[in-house]
Amino acid sequence: MASLTLKRTGQKMPQIGLGVWKIVYNAIKSGYRLFDGAADYQNEAEAGEGIRRAISEGIVKREDIFVTSKIWNTDHRREHVAQAARHQLGLWGLDSLRRDDFALIEFDLLLVHFPCSLKHTGIPERFASGWYNDEAQTKIELDNVPFQETWEAMEKLVDEGIATNIGVSNMASSLLCDVHRYARIPPQVLQIEVHPYLTQDALVSYAQNVHGLAVTAYSSFAAEGWYEIGASKDIKSLFQQEVIIKIAEKHQKTPAQITLAWATNRGMAVIPKTSNQTRLLENLSVTDIKLSQDEIKAISSLNINLRDRMLTGFCE
Repeated sequence: MASLTLKRTGQKMPQIGLGVWKIVYNAIKSGYRLFDGAADYQNEAEAGEGIRRAISEGIVKREDIFVTSKIWNTDHRREHVAQAARHQLGLWGLDSLRRDDFALIEFDLLLVHFPCSLKHTGIPERFASGWYNDEAQTKIELDNVPFQETWEAMEKLVDEGIATNIGVSNMASSLLCDVHRYARIPPQVLQIEVHPYLTQDALVSYAQNVHGLAVTAYSSFAAEGWYEIGASKDIKSLFQQEVIIKIAEKHQKTPAQITLAWATNRGMAVIPKTSNQTRLLENLSVTDIKLSQDEIKAISSLNINLRDRMLTGFCE
């Protein structure tokens, strides 16, 4: 499987991931090796169950799987980062697995989900706080935590063997530059929203070429995913864009495959979400699609800097 090499550790991160127990189990059988989770997704226990089942049946070994998770905004204080990471490790069940060398298993990659600190709400058995502190979901309480404190706590997780690699998500270039000013262990991965309606050319180039970060793109299909969370259907589907349809016909692929290949040809990893077995296999094959620079530019011309409405104001 195609992969990106993480600069500090040299660990290989698969370029295609799935981003729960049955879906994960079937995805492993189909060839997926990268699984992207987070406290906010509330599915880490189920995803871990799928991984453990595949390992117990001898389909894969633990070292074949690359597990990513994320620390939520309410856990940015030094002591809360460690508590949250250990709790999430337990949800995945990774603390009960061992590699062939009998080393305890940790997260392959742990990200800070947003560079935005919210008031700590405790670390429940089931994550439930989200962005809001009230039942009506109208009140967001910020917490005055310098990101340097959060990052130093992340570095300690590497020292303690809880995470092999650490990184950031939804972070702009200015803050990324600042993190590298004080980081003892620099971020290895930047996970951001990227799709043809939001190409993020400058940020992707800065992360890859200045800092050597691996970039993971989420929301690869833009509006297709937003419909599920109540976005306006006035946004035209990428799959209906003539330029993508023509390129798909030329390569004898689906518009979805071409949309993903546009990202992987730019050197990014992708984590499309699907429970459909046919699409699982189609998505996994996109690293074999080689687009010309003209094709990449044509797809990139669709850019209108359209960001997921739920994240506007936090990531700009």
